[in-house]
Amino acid sequence: MNWALISVLVLLIAWAGWHTVLKIRKGGGCCGEHVAKEKRTLVADRNKSHYPYLATLRIDGMTCENCARRTENALNAMEGVWAHVSIEKHSANVLCKMEPDETKIREAVRQAGYIVSAYAVTRN
Repeated sequence: MNWALISVLVLLIAWAGWHTVLKIRKGGGCCGEHVAKEKRTLVADRNKSHYPYLATLRIDGMTCENCARRTENALNAMEGVWAHVSIEKHSANVLCKMEPDETKIREAVRQAGYIVSAYAVTRN
């Protein structure tokens, strides 16, 4: 009887360990079980002095780092844009080389699956 109980416990621990490794490697949570983590879209021009405009966005619907990365990638894919998205603040700081087009920025966020609930622009 003891061997049967030990065998069941070993199998249970092995199964839990396997699922933990999968979650670490592939993510999980709100963006789907075993979905690979979003890779960061890098911006070629990382000189902040080239970006005279700052658009501050409040973004609704993001619940995890994968959500934030997906949103950041959608914004960074735009020409002349360098964005940083914070999941903790549910916001994005979007640096722009030219005066930002609110409609295009909102559409990029919407295409990523989220909603811009507040939008403000300042000139640096």
